Amino acid sequence: MSGLKKNSEWNLEERKLWIDPEDPNLTIGEQLELSGISKSTYYYEAVPECPENLAIMEAMDRIYTRHPYYGSRKMVVELGKQRLLVNRKKVSRLMKKMGIEAQYQKPNLNKANKAHKKYPYLLRDMKPSAPNQVWSIDITYIPLKTGFLYLVAIIDWYSRYVISWRISNTLDTRFCLEALEEALLTGCPEIFNSDQGVQFTAEAFTSVLEKMGIKISMDGKGRALDNIFIERFWRSLKYEDVYIKRYENGKEAVVGISAYITFYNEERPHQSLGYKAPVEMHIAA
Repeated sequence: MSGLKKNSEWNLEERKLWIDPEDPNLTIGEQLELSGISKSTYYYEAVPECPENLAIMEAMDRIYTRHPYYGSRKMVVELGKQRLLVNRKKVSRLMKKMGIEAQYQKPNLNKANKAHKKYPYLLRDMKPSAPNQVWSIDITYIPLKTGFLYLVAIIDWYSRYVISWRISNTLDTRFCLEALEEALLTGCPEIFNSDQGVQFTAEAFTSVLEKMGIKISMDGKGRALDNIFIERFWRSLKYEDVYIKRYENGKEAVVGISAYITFYNEERPHQSLGYKAPVEMHIAA
């Protein structure tokens, strides 16, 4: 995705983020009409977290970005070091809301979940030699001054190129499916890797891949290193952009993250790529 999209190409969740209740020139109703959003759609939102919890969640996100193997117990300890006294029950609830869990190899003590079809992890010891051999998808939490959002992105393993992305204020399958459909307009990978999140195991999502003959690979549950390249992208995005700019609202975040991803793809040199930008590897190979 190079540069900002045209207004008509923003999806529903992104268009909702442009509505400004404090706009001195247009009422919310007028903004909704211009954006093509119904009032019922706009006002249907989950109960937001209080400012105190948002501060805790931002601190947790910073801790998790550095230490993705931390569970609720260690998270409580780290928060305590920052004088954020939170019990484990609350930390567990907020981690679930943020869509994060400790990433480490766990003993198989439970029966397999029969709620969705099982897919093996196909990338062990694999080193892609060209673009579009392996794509990965993941979701991350984006803290704002006044709330939070979720960002999904699809990245090419060989070139580290971010092929598509979407932002949403809910953890549903829809915005992930939109990112997938956009990515498939640019090419078709041999293997598509994800974790076992409900967004990626949903039939609506996996059926798109299966119909195109794409092999589906899924991480072992709780294993961040199975999807390491996109984890590295999240760290770069957060430390080089999100944590520095501390976006005020969704509108700022959409514009800023769009600009950063363009920079990441087209200008940012990667040591692992011989100090080339991802676009050079993605197009030239």
